[in-house]
Amino acid sequence: MIRRLRQSLRQLGPGLITGAADDDPSGIATYSQAGAQFGYSMLWSLVLTLPLMAAIQIVSARIGYVTGQGLAANFKRAFPRPVLLVLVGLLLVANTLNIAADIAAMAAALRLLVGGSAHLYALAFGLASALMQVFLPYQGYVRWLKWLTLALLAYVGVVMVLGLDWGEVLVRTLRPDIQWNRDTLLMLVALLGTTISPYLFFWQAGQEMEDRSNGAGEPHTVQEVKRHLRRIKVDTNIGMGFSNLIAFFIMLTTAATLHAAGVTDIQTSAQAVEALRPLAGEHAALLFALGIIGTGLLAVPVLAGSAAYAVAEVAGWRGSLSLKLERGEGRGFYGVVATATLGGVALCFTPVDPVRELIWSAVFNGITAVPIMVAMMVLASRPAIMGSHVIGPRLRLMGWAATGVMALTALALLLS
Repeated sequence: MIRRLRQSLRQLGPGLITGAADDDPSGIATYSQAGAQFGYSMLWSLVLTLPLMAAIQIVSARIGYVTGQGLAANFKRAFPRPVLLVLVGLLLVANTLNIAADIAAMAAALRLLVGGSAHLYALAFGLASALMQVFLPYQGYVRWLKWLTLALLAYVGVVMVLGLDWGEVLVRTLRPDIQWNRDTLLMLVALLGTTISPYLFFWQAGQEMEDRSNGAGEPHTVQEVKRHLRRIKVDTNIGMGFSNLIAFFIMLTTAATLHAAGVTDIQTSAQAVEALRPLAGEHAALLFALGIIGTGLLAVPVLAGSAAYAVAEVAGWRGSLSLKLERGEGRGFYGVVATATLGGVALCFTPVDPVRELIWSAVFNGITAVPIMVAMMVLASRPAIMGSHVIGPRLRLMGWAATGVMALTALALLLS
C-alpha cells in the first residue's frame, strides 16, 4: 500500500504546482471579498468552476506534452502573426498586473506584521523573486516554499472551530440566493478570472514541454503517450481539486465571520485578518502573512515564467527554467522574467489599494482568458497539431463549456 502511494505521489508534478499557485494573493483576496460581500451566495461558483478549470488545464497540458512545445509556439504555427501577438500581448499585460498585485499584497502583509515601508518590502520581494528565478532552479526552492502555503489550512480550521450547520451550507451552495446586478457580475468575473487564469495555461504547457524535452517523459510509442496523458489527467485533477477546496474554505470562512458581523467590504489587509481570529487569536496576522507571502513567492515565478515561455517562443529564443545564465544560456528568457517581475514592482508604487488591485487583476484575467481559451480549444482539436491525440468528445465539451461560461460572463459585465 505504501509503495502504491509513493508511485501515485510521483505522478504529481506540474498540475499540483499549478493548483497551488492558483491560490495566489489575488485569489485569496477575491475569495475573501466574495465571502464578505455576498455571504454564502457565491459558494456555488467554486463548485461550477472545478470541472471547468480542470478541463481547460488538462487541454493546455496535453498541448504542451503531445507537441513538445509551449502554447505560444503552437499559436505561432496555427494562427496569423497578428493573432499571435494579440494573444501573447494580453498575457503579458495580465501577468504584469497580477505580479504587481501579488507583490503589493505580500508587502502589505509583511507591513501588517512588523511595520515599516510597504514600498521597501515590495522592492525586496521583487528583487528576491527575480534573483531566485534567474539563479536558482525553480523545482529546487519550490519544494521549500510550498510548505508556507499550509498556512491556508487555517481557513479550514476556522470553519471547524465555528461549528457551522453543514446542511445549511450545502443548501445555500446548491440553491443560492443571487441578485443579478453589476456587482454580482463583477465578482463572478473576478472569481472566474482568478480561478481560470491565462498564466496557468502557459505555465503548465511549458512545464509539460520541459518534462518531455528533459527525457523524463519522452514518448516512444502510442501506449507511452496515452500513459502520460493519464498521468496528466490525474495530476491536474488533484491540483485543481486542492486549489478549489482551499478557495471554498476561504470564501466560507469570510462569509461566516466577516459577512455575519456586517463587514461586507474588505478594503485593507487588517480587515481580512479578522476572518482568522476565531482560530488564531493574536496570531491571526502571522497566519495571514504566511499564507499571502508563501503563495505569492510560489505564484510570482509562475507568472513571470509563463510570460517568458511565451515571449521566447514568439522570438525564437531557447526558453527553459533549466538554462544556466552563467554559461550564457537563456539571456532573453531570463530577461523577460526579470522585466516582468520588476515591472510589477514598479506598479506597486501607484496609489492603488492592494486589495482593490488584487480583485481588479482577477477581473482582467477573466476577460483576457477568453480569446486564449478559444485558441487553445482550436489547437487541441486539430490533427495537424495534435496528431492522433486530439482531445476526445468529453474533454472537448468541457473545454468549450469553460470557454463559453467565461465569455458570456465577461460579455454580460461589459454590457452592464
